[in-house]
Amino acid sequence: MKCTLTSAAAAVALVIAGTHAAEVAQAGEQVSVLHWWTSGGESKAIRVLKDDMSKQGYEWKDFAVAGGSGTAAMTALKTQVISGNAPTAAQIKGPLIQDWADQGVLVTIDQAASDWKAHIPAQIDKDIKADGHYVAAPFSVHRINWLWINKADLDKVGGTPPTTWPEFFALADKFRAAGITAVAHGGQPWQDMTIWETVVLSQGAEFYRKALIDLDQKTLTSPQMVQVFETIQKIRTYFDKAYHGRDWNLATAMVISGAGGMQFMGDWAKGEFANANKKADVDFVCAPAPGTSNAYTYTADAFVFFQQNGKKDATPGQLAMAKTIMSPEFQEQFSLNKGSIPVRLDVPMDKFDSCAKKSRADEQATIKSGGFFPSLAFGELQSPVTAGAITDVVTNFMNSNEDAKEGVRKLAAAAKVK
Repeated sequence: MKCTLTSAAAAVALVIAGTHAAEVAQAGEQVSVLHWWTSGGESKAIRVLKDDMSKQGYEWKDFAVAGGSGTAAMTALKTQVISGNAPTAAQIKGPLIQDWADQGVLVTIDQAASDWKAHIPAQIDKDIKADGHYVAAPFSVHRINWLWINKADLDKVGGTPPTTWPEFFALADKFRAAGITAVAHGGQPWQDMTIWETVVLSQGAEFYRKALIDLDQKTLTSPQMVQVFETIQKIRTYFDKAYHGRDWNLATAMVISGAGGMQFMGDWAKGEFANANKKADVDFVCAPAPGTSNAYTYTADAFVFFQQNGKKDATPGQLAMAKTIMSPEFQEQFSLNKGSIPVRLDVPMDKFDSCAKKSRADEQATIKSGGFFPSLAFGELQSPVTAGAITDVVTNFMNSNEDAKEGVRKLAAAAKVK
């Protein structure tokens, strides 16, 4: 009897010790996170996740790679994975999610995703799955086709937010006459693509679908596409001379200070305004880019989770991160800092400003109307090879005196690159 009690006690002690060890291991797990959120507003937003994970006992190892398009980050990620040192999680979106899943290096996070399907847009839900399993946790939805305007500059010239291209150029002329850089821009390929893609969208939802989703050659070589390139040529004349190579947040800073009148940029720009204590409708105006009020181009930031130490199952830290990212509380706080809107449709918008509320309303309206589109410029649409070929054409055109018809000819050829 004494021996039996001793054995039982020992067994209980072992269970307790094992449970305690598991708790310690989970609490002490290091999560290495690769992302490209390095501007003021972006850093503030990612800190929300870092703090939430730290409170749960996880050690955060930040691996931030600067560059608004994420190109440098993706290069760093490939190096890490090839060397057998894959991060716990990495910021990825669009077709690249499927590419990494196809390589068999991701873990599924279905355990963390019990209610996701019911609360996020169907198109985004599809994008974060591979073979029917969740492999990515989406943070938020960014609208791309925004035009940001300095309110004081707008009032100074007696202008109103433009809804058509003639109105836009008329306002740009007023800004230029007042000594203000009409269009604040950073001459980087992804920023060039942001403007070009938005002008494509201004030609109508069906035109965007045929041109950038279907890569329809007839649409790509149409007179409408020539008009897109001609519009781009004219927009370029309103940049300042120092725009080459400028980072996007520095262009946003021009609009914040009033040195720049307008900027074409996704709504992460609003995170910069918020970080500078600027308010919507008071210090700045957000408006859909000319001709795009009934359409919505988006990018949905997400984290994918890589196998750790050769194990195919998600670690406790990965599941905890996925759950945290998709919790309504985190979604709200993250987007308030980032300038985006929550990807979860059940997050109340009470604390958000007028720009975010309009973004949510337009998101829902365009989902119903068929005008809700993934962004080519931000890696949501075509393969990196095809998108890269189109980007090269657009960037070369933006930085040369090439004829619009020649730009269209090269665009059609680039769309065939696979």
